[in-house]
Amino acid sequence: MTRRTALTALGAVAASTLRGQIHAPAKRSGPQLCVFSKNLAKVEYSELGAIAKELGFDGVDLTVRPGGHVEPNLVNVDLVRAIESVHGAELEVPMITTALTTPFDPTALPIIYIAGKSGVRLFKPGYWHYGSSDILTRVALVKQDVAGLATMGRQCGMALGLHNHSGDNVGEAVWDSQSILSDIDPRWAGFYFDPCHATAEGGLSGWEISLRLALPRIKMVAIKDFYWAKKGAAWEMQMCPLGEGMVNWPKFFSMLARGGFDGPISLHVEYEPKDELAAMARDVEFARKQLRAAYGSMISGS
Repeated sequence: MTRRTALTALGAVAASTLRGQIHAPAKRSGPQLCVFSKNLAKVEYSELGAIAKELGFDGVDLTVRPGGHVEPNLVNVDLVRAIESVHGAELEVPMITTALTTPFDPTALPIIYIAGKSGVRLFKPGYWHYGSSDILTRVALVKQDVAGLATMGRQCGMALGLHNHSGDNVGEAVWDSQSILSDIDPRWAGFYFDPCHATAEGGLSGWEISLRLALPRIKMVAIKDFYWAKKGAAWEMQMCPLGEGMVNWPKFFSMLARGGFDGPISLHVEYEPKDELAAMARDVEFARKQLRAAYGSMISGS
């Protein structure tokens, strides 16, 4: 099956499924604070919107990946329903999180096409690892994959954002991602910037330099916090509530505001609180205060 044939077939499926169903809420000004749906993994997608709204979020960063709220091989059935459910609670689905690392993945086109036709404008691909490969060779190969996914996204009205996740992940150094993205139209590919992982990899000033480099083409932002803890002979990232770790939140949000960022901000709870919903509500309020301080009255709820 050619890509054109696949698009035509998917169009017929999506048209019959979407007709009269998707009613996206009115767009907001300023960044949208979204729950990363992984944080509500025990909640059915039909309940995501209502719970996210009760917690004070503006939208949902929906997981469309193995083990996520929508399984990739079931997108024809579940993706529209999940998005409609969130819209029914008057919240947005501005982005989805996927595991896609190649345009040749048989689930790539269905995911991107149906999400795009449902009004989702951004997607996070999966992770590529450096491994033992030559760094420059590995970056060049990943660049081909990203270019292919960006082309697919463009055809469906969606842009991708590369996550700067620390560890053995291509792009943990933002300058590698910049090299990968440099020849791709910035309308369709940019950064999914994470100040927590940028701080872990960049230390004292590296996170700020990374942000300055990424800022002109940041598509979305992930927020979480951490501090270094010594366990035995090794130092490890200890995840913690927002504001209790090493991320310089006032400076980070002020830089976002000065740079004119108005995309989705996905809140991740990666520590292990006793009461997950209470912890999430606390982090939402912390993030909302930081946004109000940086952005002023343009932020919903200020």
